[in-house]
Amino acid sequence: MSILIVDDFEEQRELLAMTLQRAGYRSIVFAESASQALARLGIGAGASSDRVDIVLMDLSMPDMDGLEACRRIRSDERLEHLPVIVVTAKTDASDLTAAYTAGATDYIRKPVIPAELVARVSMAMSLKEEFDSRIERENELHAQTQALGRTVQELKTLRGTLCLCAKCKRVKTASGLWQRMEDYLEEKLNAKITSSVCTKCTSEHSSKPLRNV
Repeated sequence: MSILIVDDFEEQRELLAMTLQRAGYRSIVFAESASQALARLGIGAGASSDRVDIVLMDLSMPDMDGLEACRRIRSDERLEHLPVIVVTAKTDASDLTAAYTAGATDYIRKPVIPAELVARVSMAMSLKEEFDSRIERENELHAQTQALGRTVQELKTLRGTLCLCAKCKRVKTASGLWQRMEDYLEEKLNAKITSSVCTKCTSEHSSKPLRNV
């Protein structure tokens, strides 16, 4: 999973990255401003939309602070569940309340304690993986529900009237294509169609007189 570190001080970015790399996190990208971070997330001009699974966001930055960046991230429906951990030296209750109100999911105090950083990132990653798995299951269920709906509709068609070609006996599908009867039945009934000769045809064939050679 990929971590985006947003801080206008290079030393702070390197410190966070080094701590996370020692804990086994290898995919780390950087932004030296809130605007650059938003661009990496696919927001605004010059957006590149990098794959990011968690954001470490400094609150005090020039031009645009971390609070405004959080608000813009949350305003994008693609990113409304992206974990954003603010990294701040501000510890007043009002500052933390403002961060949560803006959309932060957690916070880390400066100076950063390595064990706390790793623990909070690990927790955020676990929650993100759990959320992604749930969304994937919901998407699979939705796809299965749609497929079931199509199957029900197709079964209704089978119970209704089928359009057959009077000459070649092909079946006209719901999409307007002509399909061999065998293929149509195999697809709709999920059954393998085999060929044989019924007793009537066998009897009729055997009763025909042999031609003189």
